[in-house]
Amino acid sequence: MVLAQDQLRAPSLNGSLRDRATDWRPLFRLGGFAAILAALITPITIAVYSIWPPPYDEGAARWFELLQDNPVLGLVSLDLLFVVVNVLMLAVMLALYVALRRINPAFMTLAIATFLVGLAAFFATNPSIEMLSLSDRYADATSEAERIALLGAGEGLLAGFEGTAFHVNYILAQLAGIVIGAVILRGGAFSRTIGWLMIVGNAVGFGLYLPVVGLGLSAFAGVILWAWLILVARQLIRLGNDTQLNLGGAR
Repeated sequence: MVLAQDQLRAPSLNGSLRDRATDWRPLFRLGGFAAILAALITPITIAVYSIWPPPYDEGAARWFELLQDNPVLGLVSLDLLFVVVNVLMLAVMLALYVALRRINPAFMTLAIATFLVGLAAFFATNPSIEMLSLSDRYADATSEAERIALLGAGEGLLAGFEGTAFHVNYILAQLAGIVIGAVILRGGAFSRTIGWLMIVGNAVGFGLYLPVVGLGLSAFAGVILWAWLILVARQLIRLGNDTQLNLGGAR
């Protein structure tokens, strides 16, 4: 990080970064296109959940049946597409970090570290491929003892999928988004609209933990953050194509 900062020429009085700062343009473009892909995948996943609700409360045997009947639907129901979205979001968040770290280095470092910890928890506990493998073995099992053992393994994976790691990822991602939104409001290359959408969307996302209305609020937060993805994608691509970056300083 020190080396990367040293390679950038100090900002001029008008806040523009020139010359070697353009080395970051490929990352900005990558982050922008990653945001577009994430924005395309997210509503597809939500639509699948709405039309074919996942069997969250029905146990491993029902999941094995779903994965055998329709492997694609089963994998999507187990958040495989959200694994892809989170990989894409890694590029988006790294691009935001580079673009905003001069505004508030401490908060941006804290935000990206928080996001990465949550991301690691999500990746470590997503059971989609493992459940598909277990479902194949369950279908081929020739003894009741083998089936019982495979069901136990499946229940263990589902417990991790819906347990602590999920909530760690969810909460840390919301917190990181709020912090980054607050940094955006201080200045730089992103509009205040982008900053406010990030803050409001992630704050509303905490509504998941409210009774009765939790899932509805979480879905509404998803709509807000989908709009944020579109706007941030456009701005990152603009930065990636700009020969004279204007990352600016605090307002």
